[in-house]
Amino acid sequence: MSNEKSSISVFQKYLTLWVIICMVIGVLVGQFLSQIPEFLNKFEFAGISIPMAILIWLMIYPMMMKVDFQSVKNVGKNPKGLFVTWVVNWLIKPFSMYGIASLFFFVIFKAFITPELATEYLAGAVLLGAAPCTAMVFVWSTLTKGNPAYTVVQVATNDLIILIAFVPIVKFLLGVSDVSVPLSTLFFSVILFVVIPLAAGILTRIIVTKNKGKDYFENTFVHKFDGITTIGLLLTLIMIFSFQGGVIIENPLHIVLIAVPLILQTFLIFGIAYIVCKLLKLSHDIAAPAGMIGASNFFELAVAVAVALFGTSSPAALATTVGVLTEVPVMLFLVKIANNTKGWFKNG
Repeated sequence: MSNEKSSISVFQKYLTLWVIICMVIGVLVGQFLSQIPEFLNKFEFAGISIPMAILIWLMIYPMMMKVDFQSVKNVGKNPKGLFVTWVVNWLIKPFSMYGIASLFFFVIFKAFITPELATEYLAGAVLLGAAPCTAMVFVWSTLTKGNPAYTVVQVATNDLIILIAFVPIVKFLLGVSDVSVPLSTLFFSVILFVVIPLAAGILTRIIVTKNKGKDYFENTFVHKFDGITTIGLLLTLIMIFSFQGGVIIENPLHIVLIAVPLILQTFLIFGIAYIVCKLLKLSHDIAAPAGMIGASNFFELAVAVAVALFGTSSPAALATTVGVLTEVPVMLFLVKIANNTKGWFKNG
């Protein structure tokens, strides 16, 4: 992944602005052109919106192509950074997200949020917490001058762990929250939104690399899909917000209330991973991406599963969408912190 674009794109840099624009468009569509979301709602299979599934595939498939799973064979080289990533992402992050979100939704914001809404917002937060970042990590790693080869191994191994750990962790934490989640729907969601695009991405990478070479694949081919990914994300957001229009108009404050615990969680997870890497005397180019992977979320997967489990108009889907809203400005701030503290690391 050493040839990833060295700077953040205009779209990525101003993602929050695009999300706000999509929110406005979606709310307007929901209020004045309600026949559109009603029509789209008719196309369902096993409780999953087919138009939504197509849009999410457009986002996830190009990301999966970027991950070189051949790199997993290098896991044995300097494994400390990988252990930090795995422990923080899978043994700390989902549970700290559950704790922080519960505290805010059920205690601190009790006067503003009903228990029923709090439960669904918590479900959305849990889905974000159980899905560490896959794609945008390459951007954050590049901006902090992270070790590109090591970042690929970190992301590839996390993608493989998602296949095993995501369903039981989500099932356990939502069960604790008294949210009824059919295991079949969870498994179907992971197969639909992780396994299938993952397999398609690996197959595409193998075929194109074999025919045109690795340089062509990483410098030219994958970037052909950048625009498709962008369109997929924006249309998904418009669709979700078109179903959420009533909630947003009636409770605009709820967007802020959901954002608060998500942002605090982001800083906490980055801090834990980053400081542990320093204590383990790891280099800065490993420590920074290790912090970024846990801090950032695979929000595309979280949104997809929230929609599959609870529906496009659910508060849980809204909560995962707020995760998209807060992602970029918070992560850019963490990039700045990482770059300003490079001197903390002896070989930074």
